[in-house]
Amino acid sequence: MELTFLGTGTSTGIPMIGCDCPVCRSTDPRNKRRRSCLYVKTECVAFVIDTPPDFREQMLDADIRRLDAVVFTHAHADHVFGFDDVRRFNTLAGDVVLPAYGVPETLARIQRIFSYIKTTPNNLGLFRPLIEFRPVTGPFEIGDVRLTPFEVEHGEKMTGYLLESGGARVGYVCDCHRIPEHSLAQLTDLDVMILDALRPEPPHPTHLCLSESLALLARIGAKQSYLIHMGHGFDHATLVRNLPPGIAPSYDGLRIRVERTEKRSA
Repeated sequence: MELTFLGTGTSTGIPMIGCDCPVCRSTDPRNKRRRSCLYVKTECVAFVIDTPPDFREQMLDADIRRLDAVVFTHAHADHVFGFDDVRRFNTLAGDVVLPAYGVPETLARIQRIFSYIKTTPNNLGLFRPLIEFRPVTGPFEIGDVRLTPFEVEHGEKMTGYLLESGGARVGYVCDCHRIPEHSLAQLTDLDVMILDALRPEPPHPTHLCLSESLALLARIGAKQSYLIHMGHGFDHATLVRNLPPGIAPSYDGLRIRVERTEKRSA
C-alpha cells in the first residue's frame, strides 16, 4: 500500500493570506502546506481521502491520472470543496461513475452542497461529476483495501479510518480533538498512524495540539507515526529535530510504502 500526502495543512493552508511569520515566509518547500488530503494506491486500486479546495493542483503536482473512488472524513469546506474536480477522472476512465464513501450525515451535507452531482450525464451536455454516493455504516472494501470507519470528536460528525491491505495496517485521523476509547481500541498493531496536530500549544476546541497528539501516539504505539493538519506554528525542520523517535511531521508530496514484513501474532 502506497500513501502520498497530497496536503498536510490546516484549513487556511500555509502560507496563510496576509501573514509574515517565519513559517509562512519560509523558503523550505516542506513548510508549504495545502489542505489535508491522502492518496492511497495499491496494485489494484487508487483512491483519495477527502477532496480539499487544492484538489486540482494536488492532482497536477503529483501527476495523478487514476482515481477509482473518493472517501470522506467529514463535510468541512477544507475537506470537500475540491469535489467538483473529480469530474476529470470520470472522463479519464471513460465516463465511469465513481463511488464516494462517507457516513450518512457527511454524505447528506456533501449532496446538499453539490446538489447537481448525479450518476448519469445531464441532458444539456454540461460537464458534471458522475458519482454514486455510498453510505458507510461499517467496514467496507475498495479493491484490495479494507476500510473500517470509527468515530472521533471534531465538533461535528467526523470519521477516522483504519486501512488494511496485504497485512499492513494504517490509521488515519486528520481532524479531531478527542478519540473515544472504543475507537482507540481499533488502532492496535499499526504499521503507520497519521494524526492531527494543529498547533504547538493547547487548548483548541476542535483539534489536537502537539502534546495531546504525542500522548495519543504513545498510547497507539504504531511502528511509525506522522503528524498532519499542521498550522503555521510548526517549522518543519525544527519539528523534525524535536519529535520523539518514530514520529515525524508529514509534508506535501511525501510518499511512503507500507508493508507488513512479518507474521502477525495469533
